[in-house]
Amino acid sequence: MQNPDGTWGSQFHTLSMPDRRQGLITTEQALRRLKILGFTIEDEPIRRAVDCMCACLRGERKIDDYWEKGHDWALFTRLMLGAWVREFTPEEPEALDVARQWARVIESTFANGGCDRDAYREAYDREFNSPIRGGRERDFVDFYHVSLLKGMLSRETESRFLDHVMGNQEGIYYICGGPVLRVPEVFASRETVRYLSALELLLGYGQAAGKLGFAARWIEENRGPEGLWDLGPKAGDGVRLPLSDSWRKKGARQADCTQWVGGILARLREEN
Repeated sequence: MQNPDGTWGSQFHTLSMPDRRQGLITTEQALRRLKILGFTIEDEPIRRAVDCMCACLRGERKIDDYWEKGHDWALFTRLMLGAWVREFTPEEPEALDVARQWARVIESTFANGGCDRDAYREAYDREFNSPIRGGRERDFVDFYHVSLLKGMLSRETESRFLDHVMGNQEGIYYICGGPVLRVPEVFASRETVRYLSALELLLGYGQAAGKLGFAARWIEENRGPEGLWDLGPKAGDGVRLPLSDSWRKKGARQADCTQWVGGILARLREEN
């Protein structure tokens, strides 16, 4: 389904569920799914997509004609592109330029300890030569910022940033809808799939595992009697799961869940 220019469909942005009834898919949806399935920059579809996104960051082409009102869409597009490029090749120069800009903003935001909103607005204005207009510009606890800033912050700022993200009552936008500090009440649920996705994203930071010991204990407590994890049949969202071709058999579902959940637990235990 990939277009000759390296994109998918006619639109780059949206991380909502793909519309399988019409066979529609966005570039973001395709990139996310392929990454989950293990595709890397060494695979041709990803290389072509990254080349396209880097060309857009250099101003050599437009990603598409989509445009959202209410905020600085050009700036938000650079944020999206930078984040996705760094998901597959963190040292790509064009994406690093975007990451460095946002790192300077976040360093200023947390320079005095907690999240200083006035400092955030001032740093944003200074770095991008533009005031905050609205929408997602007012906040930075979302997939794009958290993904983009991995490996970009000083140790002190990273710790403060992680504490802020984990305690955010609205969760991580585009990923989960509640604070990371509160584990889901029902383990076998779509809510847990979203929560585990948030943990996986945060584990891109060196200090995250040390702050998420409670999540490691929660995952261990929900291991089944046979040593496997099972998120239940409704967890198959077509994005994170399944990993296998079919969940018609319970064993395939348990194998998929155990591979994913067990991998997250192993990373959480690296410092716990």
